[in-house]
Amino acid sequence: MLQTNPQALSTAFQTLKIAVAADPYPSLAARRDSLKKLLALVEDHEREFCAAIDADFGGRSAHETRMAEMMVVRAGVRHALAHLSRWMRQKRVATSMLFWPGRNRLLPQPLGVVGIVSPWNYPFQLALAPATAALAAGNRILIKPSELTPAFSQLLAELVGRYFPADQLQVVNGDAEVGKAFVSMPFDHLLFTGSTAVGREVAKAAAANLTPVTLELGGKSPAIIDASCDLDSAVKSIAYGKFLNAGQTCIAPDYLLVPKGESASIAARLEAVVRRYYPTLAENPDYTAIISPRHHARLETLVEEARARGVVVTRINPGNEDLVAGGKKFAPTLMQGVDPDLTVMREEIFGPILPIIEYENLDAAIAFVNERDRPLALYWFGRNAARRDRILQETVSGGVTINDCLMHLAQENQPFGGVGASGMGAYHGEWGFRTFSKEKPIFHQSRLGAAALLRPPYGATFERLLKLSRLIT
Repeated sequence: MLQTNPQALSTAFQTLKIAVAADPYPSLAARRDSLKKLLALVEDHEREFCAAIDADFGGRSAHETRMAEMMVVRAGVRHALAHLSRWMRQKRVATSMLFWPGRNRLLPQPLGVVGIVSPWNYPFQLALAPATAALAAGNRILIKPSELTPAFSQLLAELVGRYFPADQLQVVNGDAEVGKAFVSMPFDHLLFTGSTAVGREVAKAAAANLTPVTLELGGKSPAIIDASCDLDSAVKSIAYGKFLNAGQTCIAPDYLLVPKGESASIAARLEAVVRRYYPTLAENPDYTAIISPRHHARLETLVEEARARGVVVTRINPGNEDLVAGGKKFAPTLMQGVDPDLTVMREEIFGPILPIIEYENLDAAIAFVNERDRPLALYWFGRNAARRDRILQETVSGGVTINDCLMHLAQENQPFGGVGASGMGAYHGEWGFRTFSKEKPIFHQSRLGAAALLRPPYGATFERLLKLSRLIT
């Protein structure tokens, strides 16, 4: 993979800054053209992207890449094309009676140069979904993909260079040092997707330039099974949401809360479903590998620590395959009897391990969630509306899906983003357009406005207007 040096990074940034100065407000036609180029990039090179991501993972399901990456970006671009003219319009804002017949308006204006730092787990989606929003808002963009996906990152750089001029969208590749230099640049907005720990460092670097940031982080997203749920349906959804991409999903269920006395039976149901989803592992093209030996070793450490503490660990390996030899696949793993102080319950798992924890009652379940950092996602399964509403009202999370997993991410009419330790800011659909725009407030004064009567020298007229303002404001 070609590496970007600091001088090349600075040159790329300056190229984009000069383009912003030359064309600070791209027209609707220009923005639509940019989005169509992005759509063509997706449509024309699906196979190449699937192959590159598969190579980087050492086994990544092409079906999951097409569904969870290509489909999401394609839907986002088409949604933006359908609604962009409305998003760009000046918005009417109510005007206080005191200032009539003047009027208020809001003008969405491009911010300038946007930086996007994307991670390895969904490298295509998490680079180009925010780029969709930034292009729709009329910005110039610099993308820094992960160094853990070199084949994808190189392909993205080559194709972006083919479809877009260098003064509109560029991709820069490099290691962690390039990443540090990237987030220290004076962008007009910076979006970072990754871990909470790195997100804190990104926020510090951006603060030196007063660069506003959108942080899409992670955390421990709970799935809660209520006694009123359709258990067969819930277990299928949880198994799918957890083991998609081998659990390497920021909104995957990180742990499962179940009613007291139910963990063994629910674990058995989960195991049966996982065996149907993935009857083999090692050579199964539907089951994704772990991105690197370091991440694989980290997951093994979590399992060994839990087993040493007496946790019931179930490794689901229907074909009894030797997964150690290849070193890439990690068997879906369930844990019962997990202590909250274990590492698996203190850190985001980001792999195919699912701790199952029993709760006494709804109050206890809510308290368990609220004792931890605010998660990026929360899942609740049940039919009892009163208990559902308590969960929604008494916990805080980035987003929620009821009676399924992951689906809130795919809603282009809803914002996607975290809260607290799971992130700040949001994008997708119009929310992304607004994130990468400055909504400039404008007051249009009328020739008949009374503002001149409020200027010195002050006297009786000023007092009458001041008295009138108390009655109408």
